[in-house]
Amino acid sequence: MDLTARSFRQLFLALLCMLAALFVSSPVLAMVPVSDAQKLETIQQAFPKHSTIREKAPVAEGKMPAWTVFNGEEVVGYAFETNDVVKIPAYSGKPINTLVVMDVDGKLLATRVLEHHEPILLVGIPEQKLFDFAAKYEGLNVTDKVRVGAGNNEDVINVDVVSGATVTVMVVNEAIMRSAQKVARVLGIAGLSEQAKVPPATIKQDLFSKADWTQLTGDGSIRRLKLVEADIDKAFEGTAAETKGRHGEGRQQRMFIDLYYAPLNVPTIGRNLLGDDQYKWLMGELGEGDQAIAVMGSGQYSFKGNGYVRGGIFDRTQLQQSGKAISFHDTDYYRLDDVYIDGFPGFKEMAIFIIRDQYAFDPGAPWQLELLVRRQVGALDSVFTSFYGDYLTPEQYIDRPAPVVEPEPEALWVSIWKERAFQIGVLSVALGVLFIVIFIQDVLVRYPRFLHAFRRGYLIFTVVFIGWYTLGQLSVVNVFTFVHALKGDFEWELFLLDPMLFILWGFVAMTMLLWGRGIFCGWLCPFGALQELINELARRFNVKQFEPPFAVHERLWALKYVILLGLFAVSLESLAEAEKYAEVEPFKTAFLLKFQREWGYVLYAVLLLVISAFNRKMYCRYICPLGAALAIPARLRLFDWLKRRKECGQPCKICANECEIQAIHPDGSINGNECHQCLDCQMTYYRDDKCPPLVQKKRKKAKHDAALKKIPAVEITDRGSYATATNDPSNACCAAWRYI
Repeated sequence: MDLTARSFRQLFLALLCMLAALFVSSPVLAMVPVSDAQKLETIQQAFPKHSTIREKAPVAEGKMPAWTVFNGEEVVGYAFETNDVVKIPAYSGKPINTLVVMDVDGKLLATRVLEHHEPILLVGIPEQKLFDFAAKYEGLNVTDKVRVGAGNNEDVINVDVVSGATVTVMVVNEAIMRSAQKVARVLGIAGLSEQAKVPPATIKQDLFSKADWTQLTGDGSIRRLKLVEADIDKAFEGTAAETKGRHGEGRQQRMFIDLYYAPLNVPTIGRNLLGDDQYKWLMGELGEGDQAIAVMGSGQYSFKGNGYVRGGIFDRTQLQQSGKAISFHDTDYYRLDDVYIDGFPGFKEMAIFIIRDQYAFDPGAPWQLELLVRRQVGALDSVFTSFYGDYLTPEQYIDRPAPVVEPEPEALWVSIWKERAFQIGVLSVALGVLFIVIFIQDVLVRYPRFLHAFRRGYLIFTVVFIGWYTLGQLSVVNVFTFVHALKGDFEWELFLLDPMLFILWGFVAMTMLLWGRGIFCGWLCPFGALQELINELARRFNVKQFEPPFAVHERLWALKYVILLGLFAVSLESLAEAEKYAEVEPFKTAFLLKFQREWGYVLYAVLLLVISAFNRKMYCRYICPLGAALAIPARLRLFDWLKRRKECGQPCKICANECEIQAIHPDGSINGNECHQCLDCQMTYYRDDKCPPLVQKKRKKAKHDAALKKIPAVEITDRGSYATATNDPSNACCAAWRYI
């Protein structure tokens, strides 16, 4: 039963009124930068006693601009902006500028976010959470080791992560601590110095003795860290990742990791393990003051992991010495394939890590190998803990010095891609499979049962993996951002910061050029897939479906283009304001924030999903500005592989009536701008039990075959004998035809 045009107008009027209310009441999305007066007020509050703040100027022989705070003639502290010291791009591609105030002992007295452009904080997560996170650094010392996330290492200070903004807070942590340490080194605060330090010990390179595996493990040259499942479970007790009592005794004693580690610069260790040639090569690769360690392990846990944390650092293995953490970048890693020492037991995983001279590592002092273990407790949340293996280099190997050089940190986008290697791999495979399906659609549509099942499974994958797990929902805001980037200084790094969106947009651009926008809208849009699955479930329960007359439906198509033009006009004035009005898309509410935001946004998104139970993909057809944005360039598509017959539309209307989004006109033609490439009409095209022209052809063939079967099979010698045999002279002509 069709709804009248008046009913649909009323429905859309209600939706538009709800959107207008949301836009009027929603907060301004861009953070207002902190003024100079507010900065000075923050500095003054950090020093409650009478003090004088000297105007911001370069300190320590022209290095780094900072405010100097005096109490009379005595310098009592300094204040600086992190952007003046280090610039670490965050999720938005721009750094998060933070004001840091510290005294002459290196104690952080105030940490205040001055400016940010993080989208995750502009669409739902309150900015106050970021401000509160930054404030947690107040009272810490510049020499403290701070880690984002939970842990049980007494030497490391842990700060809680902000759920949904992990990248953002990791950048804040890196910016505050790295800039504070750099300023402290320049000013000679807290015992730090910018000058290259000479370690109190180094390796005796001329000392070597032949040894086997048993000897080196026996005298402590090679150390071991062995963990079973029970050790891991105990470490997570009292946290959200606790598994106490959930597993049997057998699992508790199962090997988690069996780890061996040793310094390779020591000739007796390095040459025995690597062999002379490989040892010589490794020493040639090291810079002056660099140290190398070998890490070898077996068990179910990898000490390398799937990627690195922000800044290009391995997220599972690092060293601790004298209260400082030594992390390894990807450039500090070499594969260890061959070990030549006698009695070597063999390991599943082996690596060589380089300790750069910037850390002033002392091979003669005790150090620890830290193994970080993470457990996922939700789509975005994790709990961390650490385990340690002690090491002290045998005294006979020790001598003295070595200098320090700080390498440039790895680009943030590279770190993110490495960290999300699993997600990237799964998405790439899924997109490859989809491309093959579309490419060989003429074959697959002949198997409707298989294709229906495959499509249903793919839609579930799109909702769960792309939408909720990887937060890979594309948005019309991405289109505006790209257009504005083309107008200014275009930088690929801005788009590479989110690998899922980058890969999806690349695939959408390719398929849009080939076949139109339907590949994304029909297969890869999480909100569209969620609507379709809800509608399919509703149909299984015989929920009555409502469709407007085609004349009304055709005019409602124009609504999404009007919305797109309005948003684009706003974006020309202010991209931040366009992001605000882009809340016409329920994507952020449904996937990015998982319905955890103000009730008005949730009600709007839920209302659209409820409507989809009665009208298939109503939002996609009439409201979605992203679909409209994709439809415009999709008119330039190279191929149109959807087949039609001359009977389509007149007299046959089966495909038009069954099209899930009414993209087929009454005359039988398919509107490529509105088609979602579900391939239902193509499955009907090849079905001789459903497509009327094929049904008619099948019936004619059946009648013809039946008629032929009724004719007796008689061996014919000539016309007369056939006529005589059948006693029917009229059969002579037939006999003659058969004879001929």
